[in-house]
Amino acid sequence: MQMAQQWVALSTIVRKEVKRFSRIWVQTLLPPVITMSLYFVIFGKLIGSRIGTMDGIPYMQFVVPGLIMMAVLTNSYSNVTSSFFSAKFQRSIEEILVSPTPNVIILLGYCMGGMARGLSVGVLVTVVSLLFTDIQVHSWPLTITIVVLTSLFFSLAGFINAVYANTFDDISIVPTFVLTPLTYLGGVFYSVSVLPEFWQWVSQLNPILHMVGAFRYGLLGTGGENIGYAFAGLLLFTAVLFAVSLYLLKNGSRLRA
Repeated sequence: MQMAQQWVALSTIVRKEVKRFSRIWVQTLLPPVITMSLYFVIFGKLIGSRIGTMDGIPYMQFVVPGLIMMAVLTNSYSNVTSSFFSAKFQRSIEEILVSPTPNVIILLGYCMGGMARGLSVGVLVTVVSLLFTDIQVHSWPLTITIVVLTSLFFSLAGFINAVYANTFDDISIVPTFVLTPLTYLGGVFYSVSVLPEFWQWVSQLNPILHMVGAFRYGLLGTGGENIGYAFAGLLLFTAVLFAVSLYLLKNGSRLRA
């Protein structure tokens, strides 16, 4: 009986989150697709035709995995951040916290909602990319595993950001000053092999570089030198963020008035 009640709680939160972004799809799903389409046109077609190849593959194909990952991680992050902070700001989260719903169910519900949006945008961007180039998936299991773990990782990061944010302005600080720079410097538009040796070493400290690299290998079969490192690191840091998020929910000092 308790398991059934927990399932009802989880499915309710997930449905609420999915309806939240799907109801206003013109604002949540369409803009990132349009933005990525412009990237495909400008970087893939116009600039890519001059660059030629990158890591031995056409530049257009090279940027596709990075742009898909960019769409997935940013939307997974922003959905959980905005949704959970809104619940905290309106104090509706207090009603959930005083209910019998376990903290892990609350956390999973919000993260699954963020993943639903991130992965939905990722699928849409993938469909758009097929209008510009052909993609032959090298490894479906690796591709799906990496993109799902990445979506979960950034959903958890968005949750933590929402917990610590005090105003609506605070939820934009991390995406603006941390997430965006790391994404653009994460090998989305270039291979780190073209950088000087020192900057190659510095780039290895960027976790998004390894996520994009692993996803690119799963999709195209290239750039797979650090797949084991990327997969293990992603699992480890996702587990750490999950534990931190559960602690913040249990502590509740930043969630209750």
